Amino acid sequence: MSLTHTDTTEASRLTPGRIRQTYAGNSEFPPMARAYRDVLNVVRDTGLLGRTPRFYSVVAAGLAVAFAGCIAGFLLLGDSWFQLLIAGALGILFTQVAFLAHEAAHRQILASGPANFRLARILAGVVGMSYSWWDSKHTRHHGNPNTVGKDPDIAVDTISFLEEDAARSRGIIRWITQRQGWLFFPLLTLEGLNLHRLSFQHLFSRGKVTGRWTELGLIVARFAIVLVPLFLLLPLGMAFAFFGVMVAVFGVYMGATFAPNHKGMPIIAPEARLDFFTKQVRTSRNVSGGWWATWLMGGLNYQVEHHLFPSMSRLHLSRAREIVREYCRTNDVPYTEVSMLRSYSIVIRYLNRVGLAASDPFACPAAAQFGRS
Repeated sequence: MSLTHTDTTEASRLTPGRIRQTYAGNSEFPPMARAYRDVLNVVRDTGLLGRTPRFYSVVAAGLAVAFAGCIAGFLLLGDSWFQLLIAGALGILFTQVAFLAHEAAHRQILASGPANFRLARILAGVVGMSYSWWDSKHTRHHGNPNTVGKDPDIAVDTISFLEEDAARSRGIIRWITQRQGWLFFPLLTLEGLNLHRLSFQHLFSRGKVTGRWTELGLIVARFAIVLVPLFLLLPLGMAFAFFGVMVAVFGVYMGATFAPNHKGMPIIAPEARLDFFTKQVRTSRNVSGGWWATWLMGGLNYQVEHHLFPSMSRLHLSRAREIVREYCRTNDVPYTEVSMLRSYSIVIRYLNRVGLAASDPFACPAAAQFGRS
C-alpha cells in the first residue's frame, strides 16, 4: 500500500513523546542511505538546480512598484485613517522581502555564494532583521529539523512546542501555554516586534557578530526611513496606529507562513541517527494550492522539496515535488501535503495538546504511563 499522504500522517497525530521514542529506537523508520542521492541525481539531470535570474528580476521589480505605490498612497491620503490600509500593505510587502532574503541566504537568486549572502544581508536590513542572527538559527534548523535540543525553531519562546517545556512553564506564561493553540494567531501580532527585538539583542551582544556594524547601520536606516515620515506627516496617534498595524501584519504573515511547515510533524530525539532523506521528508509538511500558494508563501508551501534542495529556485519547486512524491510513493515513504486551512487546524490542535502539559502533569505520555501502572 502506498504511504504517500494528502492529509496528516499517522506520525503527526502521535504525541511528541511517542514519536520521540519511535525515532530514538529507529525501528519503525529504517535508514535510506541512497535515497537522497537517487532523487538528487534525477533533479540535477532535469535541470531543476539551475538559477532563474529573470524570475527573480520580475519579482523584485513587482515589489519595487508595489512599494512605490504605497509611498504614493501614503502621500496622497494624508491625515486619514485609510492610512491603515497602506500600513497593512507594507506589512505584506516587507514579508515578501523577507522571503527574498531567505532565498538569497540559500543561494537561490545570484550566481555566487558571497553575492547571495550580501544580498540577503541587505534585504534582511530592509525588513529590520539581523541576517547573522537569522542565518545561524536557520542553518541549525535545516540541519536538524524538529530535533530536540538541536532545532531552535522548537525551543520555547512564549509558545511551547514540547510537552516537557509546557510542563515547566510558570506564571503568565503557564496561563498562555494552557491556551496556546487558540492564542497562537493573536500572539503572532507581536511576532514582528519580537523579531526586531531579537535582532537588536543579537547585534548588541558581547560575542563575535559577523557584519555587526553593517547590519546595525542597515536596520537603523530602515527604521529612520519608515518612522520619520510617519511621525512628521501624521498625527501622533495615527502614526503609532500605522506602525502597529504594519508590524502586526508582518508578524502574522511571517508566522502563518512558517508555522505549517513543521509544527505537528514528528519530533526527533537528540540521540536518534537518521539519514538525510528520512529526516527531512518525515518532519516537513507541504501546503497544497499551486501557484497562488507559492506566491503567498514565497515557495515555502513546498517545504519538503525546500529542505531537500535548499538552493533550488522557488520557480522549480513544483516540478521537484513530482519527482520526490513519486520516489516516496515507490519506496513507501510517507509524504505529507495538506490544504492551508488543514495545516492551521493541525498546528492549533498540536499546540493545544502540548499545552495540556501545563495544566496536568499526567498529560505527558511518560507520566501518564507511570500513572496508569
